[in-house]
Amino acid sequence: MAPNRFVYDFDEPSDGGRELLGGKGIGLAEMTQLGVPVPAGFTITTDACRAYMEAGGEVPEGLDAEVDRHLAALEEKSGKRFGDPADPLLVSVRSGAAVSMPGMMDTILNLGLNDEAVRGLSERTGNERFASDSYRRLIQMYGEVVEGIDGHLFEEALSKLKDKQGAALDVDLSPDDLAELVDTYKAIYEGETSGPFPQDAREQLSRAVRAVFESWDNPRAQVYRRAHHIPDDLGTAVNVVQMVFGNKGGQSGTGVAFTRDPSTGEPGLYGEFLADAQGEDVVAGIRTPEPITAMQKALPEAFEEFTETMRRLEEHYCDMQDIEFTVEDGRLYLLQTRSAKRTAAAALKAAVDMVDEGLIAREDAVARIDPGQLDQLLHPMIDPSADVEVVAQGLNASPGAASGKIVFDADTAAEKGSAGENVILVRWETTPDDIHGMIAAKGILTAHGGMTSHAAVVARGMGKPCVAGCEALSVDHAAKKASLNGNELSEGDVITIDGGTGRVMLGPVDLVPPQINEDFETILGWADELRRLKVRGNADTPEDAAKAREFGAQGIGLCRTEHMFMAEDRLPVVREMIMASGEEERRRALDKLLPHQQADFEGIFEAMAGLPVTIRLLDPPLHEFLPPLEEATDEKMRERIRALRESNPMLGTRGCRLGLMWPEIYEMQVRAIVRAAIAVEERTGDAPLVEIMHPLVGFGEELRRLRAITVATAAEEGEIEYRVGTMIELPRACVRADEIAEHADFFSFGTNDLTQTALGFSRDDAEGKFLTRYLEDGVLERNPFETIDQGGVGDLMRIAVERGRSVKDDLKMGICGEHGGEPQSVEFCHGLGLEYVSCSPYRVPLARLAAAQAALKESGIEAVAAGG
Repeated sequence: MAPNRFVYDFDEPSDGGRELLGGKGIGLAEMTQLGVPVPAGFTITTDACRAYMEAGGEVPEGLDAEVDRHLAALEEKSGKRFGDPADPLLVSVRSGAAVSMPGMMDTILNLGLNDEAVRGLSERTGNERFASDSYRRLIQMYGEVVEGIDGHLFEEALSKLKDKQGAALDVDLSPDDLAELVDTYKAIYEGETSGPFPQDAREQLSRAVRAVFESWDNPRAQVYRRAHHIPDDLGTAVNVVQMVFGNKGGQSGTGVAFTRDPSTGEPGLYGEFLADAQGEDVVAGIRTPEPITAMQKALPEAFEEFTETMRRLEEHYCDMQDIEFTVEDGRLYLLQTRSAKRTAAAALKAAVDMVDEGLIAREDAVARIDPGQLDQLLHPMIDPSADVEVVAQGLNASPGAASGKIVFDADTAAEKGSAGENVILVRWETTPDDIHGMIAAKGILTAHGGMTSHAAVVARGMGKPCVAGCEALSVDHAAKKASLNGNELSEGDVITIDGGTGRVMLGPVDLVPPQINEDFETILGWADELRRLKVRGNADTPEDAAKAREFGAQGIGLCRTEHMFMAEDRLPVVREMIMASGEEERRRALDKLLPHQQADFEGIFEAMAGLPVTIRLLDPPLHEFLPPLEEATDEKMRERIRALRESNPMLGTRGCRLGLMWPEIYEMQVRAIVRAAIAVEERTGDAPLVEIMHPLVGFGEELRRLRAITVATAAEEGEIEYRVGTMIELPRACVRADEIAEHADFFSFGTNDLTQTALGFSRDDAEGKFLTRYLEDGVLERNPFETIDQGGVGDLMRIAVERGRSVKDDLKMGICGEHGGEPQSVEFCHGLGLEYVSCSPYRVPLARLAAAQAALKESGIEAVAAGG
């Protein structure tokens, strides 16, 4: 049996693709094969990382020898030797997972330098400043990544030296200053590790590779994977790349560029450039870069080659590209290309434009949009009529607007955000370690960094508003204070940011929902042509119904009538009905409620004219409409509250059990439904398609009796077309769906309660206690209340579909839990053969797109979310 192979040169073919070489590795390999200027190097595969993790941190057998062979080949290509004191080969070690995780894992530059080699590099290049600058960067990055030294120790030393020499920027430091800084950094390293900085180049490389492997499981990477549902067992590849230097002087530089604007999707070159700098200076926000057009003036030949190369790469990959590059002494090198992270608006525009340009087909355009990203287009924006006090301007790094209390660190943002407070994370610049706070915050404001800084890239990916590089902002993290253009601010003060314009405002500002643009409508129109599943909305009011229809809902899949009972003008009458001493008194109270219910239904029927409306009859236990015992107004009410109290009301007297014990309640609701339908048809000439749904049915006999009540009551009111069905939300209902189907015209899966009853989880208790731990520890991969538990709840649904349709081939089936708006759950429902999914109005567009992607996937076109 042939030994495992763990290393591939960039110019070697490999069958493993992205899963084996990682995104960065496959990009470098493909660019090499395309003839794009790429530094030489090799990739250590994800297989090696997984083997390392499985062995408890032991390097897999044969890996070191394989690295040595490829390193020797790299030395031959470059004409330099790794560790040579006179003319050293220097390399970078870069992470690269199969799924893009920008900034979450580690990179080390300039490996191979030591006290002798830095002198050799200085003499060889005639540039002492460049050599010392490269060495001090290696010591810092190696110290942080390999040894875990606090990076602020190095940054503080650099700041003190700049202050001492009166230098505004790093590039203003002299060669002697940087040589002094090298000595300071070496002292910091030795003080923190109790040992000198390693002088053996091969030791540096070995420990750097191990550190990048281990960065797969650093806290920020784990948080990012949980937030983006990336499996924990993928591992990262490691790319060992010959160094090219952007910090060699005026004919050198580095940058990041996109083939289209990642915020808007507009075509044209977009990005940032820094002369005489290394790549980390741009992506880490260490220096504020210039627009990419500055490169055209500084390095015109390299710029012309770069723009042509970008065009070639976009045409090759048929997608917007995010490219890192370096120019060394006028010569261009590309270090990375990948599918660009982008906002939802940019994803839509780029997809539509690429169809128009003939680059991709409509099916590809629909398949590459991340349904979850569409939420960005539904985020609040600043009300154009609002009176705002703009106190500062930064870069419009990620669109959307947010108001909230200032917090200055990620831990506080996570704590307050998780508690329901609206917070804005204010930082000098974010780092990958801030990911948990960025997730919890409503928006991010930074004093430093550009449009491709960590804050900007991560915020765009999450759909968070972000204003970056706000020069009028100064931050004192220790004191938890900031100054914004002279305005002194403390933690807890409220500000508003507009990530679409870069404006920063004092105090809260009125926000309005954004308008859906033409690209949004175009993509969803194409999606509608491709999908089989219909999409309905969950709506309890005429306003919700109208919003659902505006977003493309093809009916109402769930109208919860109990919400109508909670209105201020109805609750006293509801309580009167509950307090009634007998049926006659109860019916008198219900007669008072009937006109209110009818008016509600008329509004919903008119909003959904010509489309089906599923109305669920009263579901919650009656005690929910009464005040707490201690707030009861008299002894009679206290007695009634005690009588209705149950140990486990979720499984008590609720749902269809109410209708069987007090049929007059359901009779009133059916009368209101039928009268409303007749009134709307008489008024508009458009008959609503009414579906009356009985909740929590577990036995065929329950539905048989309730159907008889429904049919008899409806017949007393007049002739309308309607269906009678049930909500499938109990395990018994699933396994005995055949006996229930005999009395049903439709089934609607109530997956919220079905998940609770199938898993034995109380949602309110689980999500606040053990479920979070289950997800963190990997007991569960996904929250079953967000994504259908396909192996448990999903199997019950499958049984229900098979047994229900064994009795009635034409039995209508859908889903009305919030799972109906979650892409993986929508795909599952498509595969199950349901007729429709239903979700809250604002998730209807997501469901429409997800349903189309499910159909495309079934036909062999995978939904690869570009830049997702």
